[in-house]
Amino acid sequence: MNYSDLMTVLRSLAIEAGDKIMEIYNADDFEVKTKSDASPVTEADEAADALISAGLRKAFPDVALVTEEQAASHSVEAKTFLIVDPLDGTKEFINRRGDFTVNIALVEDGVPTRGVVYAPARERMFYTTSVGHSVEETGPFDAATVGDTKDIRVTSPDNSALMVVASKSHRDQATDDYINKYNVKDMRSAGSSLKFCLVATGEADIYPRLGRTMEWDTAAGHAVLSGAGGHVVRFDDHTPLTYGKAEFANPFFIAYAPGVDLKQG
Repeated sequence: MNYSDLMTVLRSLAIEAGDKIMEIYNADDFEVKTKSDASPVTEADEAADALISAGLRKAFPDVALVTEEQAASHSVEAKTFLIVDPLDGTKEFINRRGDFTVNIALVEDGVPTRGVVYAPARERMFYTTSVGHSVEETGPFDAATVGDTKDIRVTSPDNSALMVVASKSHRDQATDDYINKYNVKDMRSAGSSLKFCLVATGEADIYPRLGRTMEWDTAAGHAVLSGAGGHVVRFDDHTPLTYGKAEFANPFFIAYAPGVDLKQG
């Protein structure tokens, strides 16, 4: 895999998909349907998925593709694959709260090695470079021209005053009970894969997720966090979270900056 070509394509497709999503987001109304698992899907999910999938298949026809919106791809078995959530945070989108993201990642041997997370309504974009280091690009987000970027790095956590980020739409008592095991200085909520990116930039120290997620929800954010020096581990035994699992379902997990004194659940 030529990582330079890969990241050029991933970045461009994320911005093009973000533009399409924002067109629909800013319209007076948009269609919302319900999938077989009772989760919502909008025309923005579907339009972004069509754009990204076509672009990836054209650029990398020999690489397996897994995407949330194409059920047939959920039976893919491959060591190396591209994985896409064209609009992570559909509930945020429907409620016009802005915390939704475009996520595209490459997984190699169970590890997300490259990825891009673009939050078009928040005007923030994070991705790994060709060599695997993570950066944040600071607009104006043109698909053909890379803007100014800055390297991002996890913070050195203070275990007596941790910054915690947690889900905006999926907070529950179990999550709060786990967070209460730590000495927390401040707590913020965010939607979608932005939570990984807030740990990657040092805006948060730890993101525990005690709830159902799929690999397409997490792979791109995981890659960005890894490229900034962070880790993602299973909640139950603190071993690395791996990818290519049965049906692409994740266990509970913890994303964090090295130095956080992880507590058992």
